[in-house]
Amino acid sequence: MFYAVFRCVVLIPLLRWVFRPRVEGLGNVPEQGPVIVAGNHQSFCDQFLLGVTLRRRISFLAKIEYFTQRGLRGRLAAAFFRAIGAIPVDRSGNGAGRAAVEAGLGVLRRGGVLGIFPEGTRSHDGRLYKGKVGVAAMALRSGAPVVPCAIIGTFEAQPAGRRVPSVVPITLRFGRPLDFSKYAGMEDQRAALRAATDEIMYAILELSGQEYVDMYATEAKAQAEARRQAHRARGRAGQPRIDAPTHG
Repeated sequence: MFYAVFRCVVLIPLLRWVFRPRVEGLGNVPEQGPVIVAGNHQSFCDQFLLGVTLRRRISFLAKIEYFTQRGLRGRLAAAFFRAIGAIPVDRSGNGAGRAAVEAGLGVLRRGGVLGIFPEGTRSHDGRLYKGKVGVAAMALRSGAPVVPCAIIGTFEAQPAGRRVPSVVPITLRFGRPLDFSKYAGMEDQRAALRAATDEIMYAILELSGQEYVDMYATEAKAQAEARRQAHRARGRAGQPRIDAPTHG
């Protein structure tokens, strides 16, 4: 009940007023039954835009840190994320991937809509990165169709690190559902999971028109940060030495 009120009274008017998103292919999202909506991830606002665009309630997997912060601000943040359908997942430790898959399967077993960003994290440069196989594991184990979605313009509106979004044209484009019944019985085979995930990412790529990078986004971010650190170190090393004055 609270979700419906919060969505209609707060989220929809606010985000539609700020972003005025254009929506294409919404009819490709089934009106009932379990379904996975898999999209590219460029901005913190992506999940909120999906939430106000779909007619059905959509649940997302969110890092548990959003729900465990202390103080009044932390409690308000936790209440907010629960209100928009976020499901806390502990991404630390060796069992993080399995925990995320089980949480997502819980949504699908209840016949719900699961929103997921296969890249695993936001793109730091607007390009599309290699998808993690968790999305395929959920699709193959549940039998749910996967609707690819391209969210276009949110990187320009609010890239990582920017608190206040800019007003730029936003488009949400939904593709035809992908059926992975051809992989039935192969949900534990790494090759099948990789093939299904790559098919999902290619569908997103066709919808978004982004440049694709065959590397996980987390690895690309780490490499970019290492280059920045090296550049700063070279800059410090190249500065002229200034000795303190002496008296004698």
